[in-house]
Amino acid sequence: MGIELLVNLTYVAAAVLFIFGLKMLGSPATARKGNLVSAIGMFLAVVVTLLDQSIIDYKWIGLGIVLGGVVGAVVARSVAMTSMPEMVALFNGTGGIASLLVGWAALYGFDPNSFQMVTIVLSILIGGVTFTGSLIAYGKLSERMPGRPLVFGGQRIFNILLILGIVVSATLFVVNPDTIAYLYIVVALSLLLGVMLVIPIGGADMPVVISLLNSYSGLAACAAGLAINNIILIVAGALVGASGIILTQIMCKAMNRSLSNVLFSGFSAVASGGAAAKIEGEAKPMSADDAYYVLEAASSVVIVPGYGMAVAQAQHAVKELQEILEKNGAEVVYAIHPVAGRMPGHMNVLLAEADVSYDLLLEMDAVNPRMETFDVAIVIGANDVVNPAAREMEGSPIYGMPVINVDMARNVFVMKRSMASGFAGIDNPLFFKDNTRMLFGDAKEMLGNIIKAFG
Repeated sequence: MGIELLVNLTYVAAAVLFIFGLKMLGSPATARKGNLVSAIGMFLAVVVTLLDQSIIDYKWIGLGIVLGGVVGAVVARSVAMTSMPEMVALFNGTGGIASLLVGWAALYGFDPNSFQMVTIVLSILIGGVTFTGSLIAYGKLSERMPGRPLVFGGQRIFNILLILGIVVSATLFVVNPDTIAYLYIVVALSLLLGVMLVIPIGGADMPVVISLLNSYSGLAACAAGLAINNIILIVAGALVGASGIILTQIMCKAMNRSLSNVLFSGFSAVASGGAAAKIEGEAKPMSADDAYYVLEAASSVVIVPGYGMAVAQAQHAVKELQEILEKNGAEVVYAIHPVAGRMPGHMNVLLAEADVSYDLLLEMDAVNPRMETFDVAIVIGANDVVNPAAREMEGSPIYGMPVINVDMARNVFVMKRSMASGFAGIDNPLFFKDNTRMLFGDAKEMLGNIIKAFG
């Protein structure tokens, strides 16, 4: 068997593994296996590509495998679940800068034709935007930067001029590749564009941004694959790009917003110069003992997890309370909002870690019609996804966004450390509803006190 046939057969096998792995990622029950299947496909593709190009020998391939495996294992075990969104943002950024460098290197590996010149510029442009955009997303998610939209007067005009500068510089470079200065301008402007595209997006929209940047990283890889004429890189990039944009559209639909509204709503907020009205009222605190008496008599309970549950690492305590309530004769389900947490599927991953049955995880559309039938709704660290202002206040930045209507339950327990607004910086009238009681403190500790009361 010739090396070319071996490479092509391995690429086909890798592509099949990518597709099956992606399919398996669609279900929490098979997601871990799907990730492993995809990783095996990528491993095969990388190794056979290196061997085909005679870039390194077996010794260096083995060393790379060991070093990469050690780094991956350390990161997987050391990164807390609360930091998973930031890590995903960095992964997207790493993919972006890798595509940029591959595209740039393609200029020196062979004599590219006009089509390849265009794909090289695209890989550099999309890779640069993905890299810096992901770094800004990381900064917002990790709260190293303000989560609110960062805007200034004339920002839209500045962005238009920035895009025009990229188009002109890229065209001049494709027409005259010997003038490398045009390429440097494209690189610099693409990096700046990534920053400018993400800073005006608020924290509540970061899950959408994460999935969009994931799509960008796939498109950049696809363009890099076209630039170097590598089939498996084209296939992998296309799969990532397509799945990322599909997920982005699903999340936008769940928020009842268009992608353009997510990307550009920060500008309109500044243009209007207004903010949502300050919500005032008196919150009604509650002790864990009082919560116990209500839960002990409840026959149906819905639990709504949010990012605060991840911060408190309270998912195992939640599972323990669920089991106690079920033994007491109560029905317990979980209401999962599509954009709860700070990345797609964040709550599903946390609850899966605590071995919560997938059958108990209900989507928003399934739980809202029966919300009035629940004796108690327990909100654990969620804020924006249960904010009734989305239904009731036209001046709210989240007005029109579908939320979990916990305020319609007979009793609502909200576990929060304080009355501070959520990641989107929006006040929540839920806290002042007549049927709402606030359990202030660490969610894990508060749940533990309620569990002890049952004991």
